[in-house]
Amino acid sequence: MSSFKDWWKHKTREKTIPPVDLSSVGVDMHSHLLFGIDDGAKDIEESMQLILHLHELGYRRFITTPHIYEDMYRNSPETIFPKLDLVREELKRREIPVTIDAAAEYFCDEHFETLIEEKNLLTFGDNYVLFEISFAAENANLGRAIFNMRLAGYKPILAHPERYDYWHRDFSRYESMLDKDVLLQINISSLTGQYGPSAQRITERLIEKGMVSFVGTDCHHMGHVQLTNTARTNPHMKMLLESGSLLHHKL
Repeated sequence: MSSFKDWWKHKTREKTIPPVDLSSVGVDMHSHLLFGIDDGAKDIEESMQLILHLHELGYRRFITTPHIYEDMYRNSPETIFPKLDLVREELKRREIPVTIDAAAEYFCDEHFETLIEEKNLLTFGDNYVLFEISFAAENANLGRAIFNMRLAGYKPILAHPERYDYWHRDFSRYESMLDKDVLLQINISSLTGQYGPSAQRITERLIEKGMVSFVGTDCHHMGHVQLTNTARTNPHMKMLLESGSLLHHKL
């Protein structure tokens, strides 16, 4: 078994490729582009700059996903859609040729389970729901929430599974998500080492095994735009685009 040092030496020698064209993805389905409602864009000018620069990288459509997390970001359709309208109006005024819709990135807590029970989740595409779990430890209610989502007719997408480092030593946890009909969405910036070498290694393995259904920018600020651009020269990004596993065409 190769050591971490051997892997890291290989990574530092890995060649880059000409930048891939992200217009082949077309839709960014995980971002925080609505201003002033979570830890993403701070004002409408930042919303415009992020969208404009992502468009220059090839994105034509955005399904932006503000956090809904009862303990931190108490968003709802009542807070999300008015901001969406303002962003749409400003895009039209500036003649930026993109379209933008909104759903949410749900945190898997008790409030999320209540919304599942009420069938009151914001969805996109083929009744997809984007959700995340804790970065500290696996949520005790994860299995129940997944079961109830499926029972209610939702199609769950787990956001950035490569960032849950307590799974890194047990790859079967990723496989178990697919067994439960949970689709996996990676962050494009994970291919740059943004979240550490272990997260990058897991991201690459998920791509190699054809387990990735969606790739998102998870864009909060201009630094994420720059990382998205950097990832375009990663050989694994090209592998992902050519894998046939991505489902963005269903959005």
